[in-house]
Amino acid sequence: MTTATRRRPSPSASRAPSTSLREAVVFCLTAAVGLRSITVVAALIADALPSLTAQGVPGWPAPPIHPGPGGLFSAFERFDALWFLRIADDGYRVGDGSAAFFPAFPLATRAVSVALGGHPLAAATVVSNASFVIALFATHRLAEDAVGRDGARFATIVLCAFPTSYFFMLPYSESLFLAFAATSILAARRRRWAIAAISGALAAATRSIGIALVPVLIVEALQQRSEGRRSFAPLLAGPAVALGTLSYAAWWHVVGGDAAIPLTKQQLWQRSFSWPWETIWDAARITVDRWGHPAGGYWALDLAIVVPVIGLAVLAAWRLRPAYAVYVWASLLGPMLFVYPGRPLMSMPRFAATLFPITWVAADLTHDRPVARVAIVVAGIAAMLALCVLTLNWFYVF
Repeated sequence: MTTATRRRPSPSASRAPSTSLREAVVFCLTAAVGLRSITVVAALIADALPSLTAQGVPGWPAPPIHPGPGGLFSAFERFDALWFLRIADDGYRVGDGSAAFFPAFPLATRAVSVALGGHPLAAATVVSNASFVIALFATHRLAEDAVGRDGARFATIVLCAFPTSYFFMLPYSESLFLAFAATSILAARRRRWAIAAISGALAAATRSIGIALVPVLIVEALQQRSEGRRSFAPLLAGPAVALGTLSYAAWWHVVGGDAAIPLTKQQLWQRSFSWPWETIWDAARITVDRWGHPAGGYWALDLAIVVPVIGLAVLAAWRLRPAYAVYVWASLLGPMLFVYPGRPLMSMPRFAATLFPITWVAADLTHDRPVARVAIVVAGIAAMLALCVLTLNWFYVF
């Protein structure tokens, strides 16, 4: 059975023409502003609630809690953001764990910081927020092809309302990664393979999971060949993505004498190999064992987000174009193979925020079901608000 006959078309994919460039930009910008507003509300709420002890990183102490509106800006300087800011301001160090954080985001932050007169936090915020607008535009354009104009709009809203999407507004690399990854896939769909390769390589230089774009672009190139486009040149775009990862490894070979340092430094986070089914089973087992424990909510929260994501990923493999399914599953399986044994799904809900094709499945499933769509968005925003407050108050949610 061929892919064309096995995958049913989306019921909403051809109901309306694509939006104009201006309409798409305005819609995506409005959605991004809405998400930013939610994080500001979360910061105001967090300021009024008790906070755990701040945790700095080598060379970059955690900022003190500033009560009142004056602390609104520094409220987003949390956890991994401290690593990115330290690297942007002072560079990498061989002896600490900074090598685990790939260079594109701190380099972009440093460049903007110089332009702003030396303000790393402000620069990182500009980079992440601007990148998210670009990411929304690229995913919106891709979604129009997959689920039509109405579905694309809802999918964009769902992406902004995902429980961990507030990380797109924080000084984290998620926004920049999503912008590069979505642009790479969009360029491949438009048969602009040079742009696809460059954007993919930049995604691979932003986060380690960016290497997953290698099979994504290869599968898309093969799919297009099966559709009658016989050029072999597109097949080079996928391998070219690896240059982003290899360049970073080569830099560490020169500076630190070991190209594998970005991988070995992951050991500081006590990651170990686990088969995906073992990861899920261990997460469920620990959740039951910890039920009633003061911190047991962390494990339950991981499962509550990751299990539905896996369900949508299964449907994505059936309903969507093969390249999108590869992107979702390669992005999922990577962190599920190397886990922290004490909390197997730790950080997975945050990683899942970049799996934009699952929002298309949600849009497809709720076509002509407005009540279900409202319920999804309201539930997502409520969960996001609560989780953002916890993160800003130094609870190690993700």
